Amino acid sequence: MKIATLQFAPKLGERDQNIARADALLATTTNLPSLDLLVLPEMAFTGYSFPDLSSILPFLEPTSSGPSTEWAIRTAQRLQCHVCVGYPERSTRSGEEGKNYNSLVTVSPAGEVVAHYRKSFLYYTDETWAEEGQGFLSTEIEGWGEFSKVAMGICMDINPYKFQTEWEKYEFATHCVENEAGLVVLSTAWLTSMMPGDLLANPNAPDSDTLNYWVARFKPVLEKMGREEVVVVFANRCGIEPGKVDGVTRGIDEQGESVVGFAGTSCVMGIKDGELKIWDMLGRAEERLLVVDTEYPPRFGLKQRTRDTEMPA
Repeated sequence: MKIATLQFAPKLGERDQNIARADALLATTTNLPSLDLLVLPEMAFTGYSFPDLSSILPFLEPTSSGPSTEWAIRTAQRLQCHVCVGYPERSTRSGEEGKNYNSLVTVSPAGEVVAHYRKSFLYYTDETWAEEGQGFLSTEIEGWGEFSKVAMGICMDINPYKFQTEWEKYEFATHCVENEAGLVVLSTAWLTSMMPGDLLANPNAPDSDTLNYWVARFKPVLEKMGREEVVVVFANRCGIEPGKVDGVTRGIDEQGESVVGFAGTSCVMGIKDGELKIWDMLGRAEERLLVVDTEYPPRFGLKQRTRDTEMPA
């Protein structure tokens, strides 16, 4: 399966410019192969760190029909692949009018919406404007063979609920195991604890702390023996935005305002019988398209499970 993630640094509240940036990155990708799936980050075109409802209100999009979905339709038809894009939703469904969600839309090569997911576990930033979704999504995508059973999530979904439930519950990973997902798609705006200067000093190096954490949250999948390989796609964003979150606010901008940084490190993993491999991954501040073909050998692998999760080498 040929899978791509587009990692870039959208600017908060600059939707048109962010769409143009995504198009430019795709246009400058040399020798772009035929793809099966393209995944973009959480709230890819609006930015993420809106402080309250009033600030995000102008950027909320109708269910499966706003600028983000329109871009996904155009791009899916042009590239002839499925496209997943995260966006802030203002529901237009009957009985839900006026409700807001942090959502992920999936469009087929024919330009049809084939899946729509709403974030179930909200991060602090989401709680100022969005409601919880109706539960984790497992669906089937026609024509994907062994990868046709798909689980979809958004960022905080892989964490303990509200950071309050037991670590060992692994709610999202357990959902993937119970529903026998062959493909897991995660659209994220994952923050980093690194200082902005450190992020930019070595942009092509991954954020190893973030990568290790992601792997740790998939322990139930790692421990499930005797089943087919599970492919996990982490489509994260990079860059810096104005914002303040306890524990992750890192730095002050030129205007003296607090800023947060995003971890980048988008990657495609494979998990089977306790072994982990990573076909490829991007750096912490790298803006480009990552393309992997699961028919080819991975660049990184962890041959044996250990008690403590370690960075694949």
